[in-house]
Amino acid sequence: MNVQDLMKALHTAERLKDTTRHCDTSGGRRESVAEHSWRVSLMAYWISDEFPEADMNKVIKMCLIHDLGECFTGDIPTFDKTKADEQREEQLLQEWVDQLPSPFREEMTALYQEMEARETVEAKIYKALDNLEAVIQHNESDISTWADHEYELQRTYGNDKVQFSEYLKALRHEILEETEEKIITAVYAQMNSYK
Repeated sequence: MNVQDLMKALHTAERLKDTTRHCDTSGGRRESVAEHSWRVSLMAYWISDEFPEADMNKVIKMCLIHDLGECFTGDIPTFDKTKADEQREEQLLQEWVDQLPSPFREEMTALYQEMEARETVEAKIYKALDNLEAVIQHNESDISTWADHEYELQRTYGNDKVQFSEYLKALRHEILEETEEKIITAVYAQMNSYK
């Protein structure tokens, strides 16, 4: 990619640093989409030895690019996002990708198609990590920031995405243990505040 095209693409991607997600960080500020994408990518790198059959470099690429559409639409929480929202994001993203130079235009288009189909082990790993990172981040945020429906969502979100892998099922179980511990701790703290 020539330097002018690179700078243009980077300026667009920079928007994700300012695009906030639904969740807070452990420090009490809103998490950015860029931070989420970074940690999903880090997760893929750190578990690469657990999936010798997978092209983990491809998984990392998927994780890095998976939320670039939110440069154009912002982040809409999964429980609020409509089919129309998804279609608009996909359209705006594809219009942007179509302006990228080769080979990135073709590679990213192919990656997005593979991610959408979710048939390959790489696409399944990416999607599982995307969901699991969101649950981990909620566990790290102050429980007072959780909406009522998130207590159940924390227990179930991503369960369907990990079923293909014993390792990811074990990771989901570990995350669930943290969720339950967080909820129990909050309940005891609330009970003690009434004394």
